[in-house]
Amino acid sequence: MATYKEIKGTQIEVLASDPSNPVEGQVWYNSTSNELKGQATTTVGAWATGNNMNTGRAGFGSAGNSGAALGFGGYAPSSFRSLTESYNGTNWTELADLNSARGFLGGAGTQTAALAFGGNPGPANESWNGSSWTEVADLNTGRYELGGAGVTNTAALAFGGNPSRTVTESWNGSAWTEVSDLNSGRQSLVGNGPNTNLVAFGGATPGPGTQVTLTESWNGSNWTEVNDLNTARRDAANCIGTDSTSALCAGGATPAYIANVEEWDGTSWTETTDLSRSSGRANQGGAGTTSSGLVFGGVGPSYSNLTEEWTGAGSGVTRTFTDS
Repeated sequence: MATYKEIKGTQIEVLASDPSNPVEGQVWYNSTSNELKGQATTTVGAWATGNNMNTGRAGFGSAGNSGAALGFGGYAPSSFRSLTESYNGTNWTELADLNSARGFLGGAGTQTAALAFGGNPGPANESWNGSSWTEVADLNTGRYELGGAGVTNTAALAFGGNPSRTVTESWNGSAWTEVSDLNSGRQSLVGNGPNTNLVAFGGATPGPGTQVTLTESWNGSNWTEVNDLNTARRDAANCIGTDSTSALCAGGATPAYIANVEEWDGTSWTETTDLSRSSGRANQGGAGTTSSGLVFGGVGPSYSNLTEEWTGAGSGVTRTFTDS
């Protein structure tokens, strides 16, 4: 039988710690943990368990990425919340509260420069500088269960909302301006990406709440209807994605709580790996990209503090070899 050196032309490395940037196919022995490890590439996306939030709730605003996320506001039994929690890739830490407790609000920005807008009760708008919240100019049309997007706290987009709104507003760091409406009015929808290039999807119409599959793409000036979700839903995780070519729709309500996850590639939605830590939940916070994402909190039916970390297909992952 050929040895590893004969096949690969080199010995298995013996290292005191895992390499910081392993390449696909690299194999090493960790002499500290006494484990044989190797670097592979994922073929399908997968969810992993993260540490729980300090306070379970739903209807967040959220911002940031998978290793530096922010969740703010929300609703838990019988009350709206002003709580803000920060995630560092491992643990959640409570930070300064919003000035106005509210849930079902929009969020945009990063862990250190975020924007919280709309919500119930509303229409307060607050800006986060990494340590505290400051009240800034309100939306022109107060509403909740709206979609929000934006990668900074000086350039955001607010769209839709209760009751079944089409209105879209753009934030420039000091004021909100009404821009082109959604083609289809709805509430409880979500969106992702920068305020000039994103998709908005799902949601519900008023009355008893008819869940929809609708997806619309925003190019900075107009909305265009594109291919629908496979499963109609409202209140999916808010929100994981990069721009109008990359998004993840995780969970939601049909009206039953679901764990179903779909991935958008800029043209169509494809079902992928379900959420793993519950039979389903809705109104979660979300952050990150389709390569490295995060879903936290929600309701399904009890108020949750669960955190799940997403690694997309094609991402590098370290495997530990066993004798089984």
